[in-house]
Amino acid sequence: MGTTSTPGRRRNTPRSTATALRGLLGGVLPLLASLFLFAPTPAAAASLTEVTGFGNNPSNLRMYEYVPNNVAARPAVLVAVHYCTGSGPAFHSGTEFASLADRYGFIVIYPSATRSGACFDVSSPQALRHDGGSDPVGIVSMVRYAQQRHNADPDRVYVTGASSGAMMTNVLLGDYPDVFKAGAAFAGVPFGCFATTDGSSWNSACANGTITKTPQAWGDLVRGAHPGYQGARPRMQVWHGTSDGTLRYPNFGEEIKQWTNVLGVSQTPAFTDRPQSSWTRTRYGATGNQAPVEAISIQGAGHSLPTAGMAARAITFFGLDAG
Repeated sequence: MGTTSTPGRRRNTPRSTATALRGLLGGVLPLLASLFLFAPTPAAAASLTEVTGFGNNPSNLRMYEYVPNNVAARPAVLVAVHYCTGSGPAFHSGTEFASLADRYGFIVIYPSATRSGACFDVSSPQALRHDGGSDPVGIVSMVRYAQQRHNADPDRVYVTGASSGAMMTNVLLGDYPDVFKAGAAFAGVPFGCFATTDGSSWNSACANGTITKTPQAWGDLVRGAHPGYQGARPRMQVWHGTSDGTLRYPNFGEEIKQWTNVLGVSQTPAFTDRPQSSWTRTRYGATGNQAPVEAISIQGAGHSLPTAGMAARAITFFGLDAG
């Protein structure tokens, strides 16, 4: 279940985690090729640093942070979550988020999963509730560490990720709407779609795009993750390739249904355009760059997002390029 992680084959029966992970490995090479092909030359001055002892970390994640030389006095924080078989350092070197941090002065946190297969837990009951345990708790500890250590702005905390990291983006927005202000998910699935109760971390029905729900039902899963929460909900940007064979394209539409319901906006786009010839972008609830929900469909793309220029679009959606 990860982003650069699975070349999925369509199956109608559940497969074991080990089988799924072997499949994921096949998707790593094309994604890495696209990521490294377009990766910017890293800035010479700042470097990626591992942080230990950052707080409650029930699943033994590792934390890496990138603090640019021109970090703002009260910086924003972006959590960037890797794909299955990946790592924080790999996602740092293979994506454009660090170079964008150099430009705009925000901090990037790169969590690293340490379990076999290096996927994030987006399946267990613990992971799908506020302060329930597992990976989301460790990631939020990283955010709180950065806020204390770097005087980071608690009102400007964002999360993005690819594949397994995109699924975790959905999970974090559901579990911690009080922490994250917006997310950008590259080739993910809705919150709760990958849920399992048998200890497995793989959900074939969700991966194959065969789980469909009403917007209300999807929204109820998110609202149920943090019962009693009455505050503002984070905005969401979702990306998906129409030819994704790992986390299939119907998940894109299900994510739109979920987050438009959570944010209380119409499923009818308020705005549609084509920023590039293969991209179709729709916005829901507003027409501007920070609409409540933004969705970008990439015609013909597989499980290989983000590619060049997509990270910058996410930064615009967050508002991190606005000075």
